[in-house]
Amino acid sequence: MTTCFVLNDSVTSISLSELSSSTSVSDRTCVHWGCVLSDSQTTAVFKADNDLLENQFFIKTICLSEEAGDEMHVVAVCDGVGDSKPLPIATLRHCMPMISFPGLELIPPVTFNLYSGKGPVFISAQHITLNPIEMTEVEEDDDDDDDDDDDEES
Repeated sequence: MTTCFVLNDSVTSISLSELSSSTSVSDRTCVHWGCVLSDSQTTAVFKADNDLLENQFFIKTICLSEEAGDEMHVVAVCDGVGDSKPLPIATLRHCMPMISFPGLELIPPVTFNLYSGKGPVFISAQHITLNPIEMTEVEEDDDDDDDDDDDEES
């Protein structure tokens, strides 16, 4: 079993044993998230639980259900950056039932809307949290160690 975390702006996989034994990644967590949009529920919202942590939200796939009609299904998204307006990111039909996003990062809260079509449309994503306070402390400790090494060489 692997867990994902962000390192240098890219998603990397590591094993759970590496995660628990490494202090440099202990402050990162990755949780899978998903929702279903349909004519009965055209909006879904992802909100981060803790504003003190750095939250990253990556859309992975949007796909059309087999039960969906052969009409055009348009999904739009709006994230928590400024006064952003909903932006269409997926247009699905049975001839093209799925779209993958290799690195679409959004800032929570993220709102998904089914603007046309009746669905169901499935959305899967990853929510990654980073604790910038702990990361800063680890980086400062590393810098202190480097300074000590420089002093010994002098």
